[in-house]
This record gives sequence, C-alpha cells and structure tokens, in this order.
Amino acid sequence: MPKSRRGGAVKRAVKRAAAVVPEQEEAELPLKRGAAEPECPLLFHSPDALFASLIAPFSPEQFFSEHWEKKPLHLRRDQRDASVGPYYRSLFSLADLPALCARHDLQFYRDVNAVRCVGGKKKVLNRTGRVRSDALNKLITQSKATVQFHQPQRFKDALWQIQEKLESFFGALVGSNVYLTPPDSQGLPAHYDDVEVFILQLEGQKHWRLYSPTVPLAADYSLVPEEQLGSPSHDLLLQEGDLLYFPRGTIHQANALPGAHSTHLTISTFQKMSWSDLLLDVLPGLLSDSSRTDVRLRHGLPPRLLLGGCEGEGPRRTLAAHLRHLADRVESDTGGMSSVGLKRDFITNRLPPYGPEEQLEPVGRLPQLQDSVCLTFTEHMLLSLEPTHRTADEAPEMAVFVLHSLRNQRKSHMMSEGPQEPEGDEEEPHVSSGLQFPLSHLGALQQLQQEER
Repeated sequence: MPKSRRGGAVKRAVKRAAAVVPEQEEAELPLKRGAAEPECPLLFHSPDALFASLIAPFSPEQFFSEHWEKKPLHLRRDQRDASVGPYYRSLFSLADLPALCARHDLQFYRDVNAVRCVGGKKKVLNRTGRVRSDALNKLITQSKATVQFHQPQRFKDALWQIQEKLESFFGALVGSNVYLTPPDSQGLPAHYDDVEVFILQLEGQKHWRLYSPTVPLAADYSLVPEEQLGSPSHDLLLQEGDLLYFPRGTIHQANALPGAHSTHLTISTFQKMSWSDLLLDVLPGLLSDSSRTDVRLRHGLPPRLLLGGCEGEGPRRTLAAHLRHLADRVESDTGGMSSVGLKRDFITNRLPPYGPEEQLEPVGRLPQLQDSVCLTFTEHMLLSLEPTHRTADEAPEMAVFVLHSLRNQRKSHMMSEGPQEPEGDEEEPHVSSGLQFPLSHLGALQQLQQEER
C-alpha cells in the first residue's frame, strides 16, 4: 500500500476549519443538463447528488438493493440527449493524449501500458522511458494496441472532482483507468477483478461479454482461460454515454468493433473492503485488549499441541469458546471495534478536496470563544480511538486522534509509490499520526464535527 507522508496540516486543520462560511447554492448536475467544460467541471453539491446523477434514472436505493454485489447493470443513455455525450467526452478523450504527454513526465509501465490480446493472451507492447505522443500513435495505429492510462485523475480535473466525491460517498478509495482501443482490436483477455467496476463509455462503442463468476465477490485478480469461459451471461454493446456496472469477480472481456476506436473509463472501488478485511483489522486489537482482562486467554496451550500430539475436540472447543466470548464482547459493545488500519489507510491515501489549495485557508477572522464555529471538509476528517504510543514500561492509554486528508497529494493517488513528501514543515509530525486529544474530549470533537456548514 502507499506509504505515509509528512506535513503540518494536522496541527493547522482545526484552526483553519473552525470558521463560518456562507452556504453555497446547489449546482445543477452535468448528466442532467448541459456539458461541462473539459477542465472546469461543475461543482457537485454533495457526494450523494453525484452518485445519484451517475446512475440515473436508477435511484441509489434501487441500485444497492438490486445490483450492488449481486448482478450487472447496463444503463443506456438517450443519444439524443446533448448533455451526456459532451460531458462524458470532457472526462477524457483520445485528443487529450498529446497535451498530457507534453505537460507531464509520463512513463511506460508506471503511467501507461500498451497491450493487445492475441489468441486469448495478453501481449505487452510497452516502450521504455518517457511516453511520447508519436510513439503512442504508432502503437495504436500500427500495432493495434490498447493504451491503458493509469489513474488519470492525477491529471484531469474533471476526474479529480468525480472521484473525490465518490470516495466520500463510498467511504473507500476510488481508482480509475482509461482504455483507448483502436478499431477491430482487444486489449485484455478474459479476467475478473477484486473491485466493484463502473464502466463509462466516453467515445465510440465497445462490445462487452460478461460471464458468471467462478469466484463470487473475488478478493483477487485472475485471468480466465478461454476454454473455461462458457457462454456469456451478458452480451452488450456500450455506446457513447452508456454506463455498465458489474460486481467484483465478474468475468469480462471487451473489444472495439471495426470502423471506430473506443475510449472508456473504468472507475473502481471497494478493494479490500469486505467483512474479512475488517476482521483482520479489528481482531488483533480486540484480542490484545481482552487478554489483559480475561485470564482464560492467557492460559498456556496444551503441551505438544503444535506438534500434533494433542489433537481432538478439546482444543477446538476451547478455541471456539474463546471466539464466542470475543463475539459477545463486540455485540455487547464492551469490546473494541476500532478499525484503525482501514481508517488510516483510507484517510492517508484518498484524494484531497477538489479545488485550489487556497480553499483550505481559513475563511474570515479566527474564531473567538463566544463564536459559533463549524468545520469545513468534514467528509475529509475522521475521529479514531487508538492507544497512545508509550514506552515499554508504561501501559497504553486510549486517546482520540483527528485524521484528515486535506494535504494529501493528488499526483500520487492510487500509485504504488504512495503519497509524496510535501515541501517544508520538516519539523512537524507525520500527517498520519493525527492530532491527539484526551479521551475526555471525544464528545466535544464529535459535536464540532457534526456542526457542518
């Protein structure tokens, strides 16, 4: 996962956030009105409004009840609706490549992959070093390669806006890839992913075949040999403005038809966000806390258990009893339920708020004791109950940590090298360490967090 980074934003967060700001008017949604400018997307009023617009005419309630983690959904947009096509094209276009290559130090493998599916196998056609538009053009036109652009939200403002809001909506990291496929070609062989997938057809059209999962809600990525595919459960043609959703584990492959290239955007989320991931995060702390108060958990194992000399129902029953006791503690709220690792991973690696850095500065004068205050960017802040880091001779104590993502770096979002170190503030602690308060301050912090502007 991406590494942590340094910065002084945590100490400044409460000071800068505690300011009264005027209410903004709700912006109209681009999928329901005219097209947005390519680099100046409209400001969505809320994460809920963005997602509702994304899957319209389905309601979010209907989508989560009937399709989420259950079955694919294909939304056909009215081609006569002039608001959809131009807005989709503003997110990313084949015509964007020359300017992106000229402005940014894009590298093959890190930022761009050139691939082609030949005989059911993936063939990587990457060059070495920096990506140049003339090289990409040759790969597309002469080698019939699909250009896979990794995490374009790092460079396209419209995608930054959308994915930042979606991360607030889902409470999970949201990544993306753009696929530019020449006519009569296929980039990737049949496979399944470990993420929930939303496909937005930006340009042209693409033929999709979906197959029933062999591993429902898969936790890993895997290729699937053609001889194991069987008949597709869905055979679809996505046209400009269409949206396709399918759950993780859904086997899929797609090809561009003769006559026109295809550009589509894949938005993905909910990687490692299952109950098993939460259990892996919660159980170590829960066991550690419980063992301090429950002497039964500190009893020694039967002799020779690890050597297989004490097999039978006895050890299994004892282990099951301990697990039931831990479950009772969680259910009665006497045990820990703190997902510290998942919280910190999300807040450390998500996108910063959309817009210029100047918006992070205080609004108006600094508050006085008699003032009513509220926090801005509450969707980018989390309260986490964690033990303090003390010496080995001192017992840990619980404290409240205020975590935030206001100073996260957009350019490293969802990239393996992780967040970069910002300039300056070398003497200040890591952002991921959070701003620490005594446990007695929890109620006041929660109230302040709920006082949204």
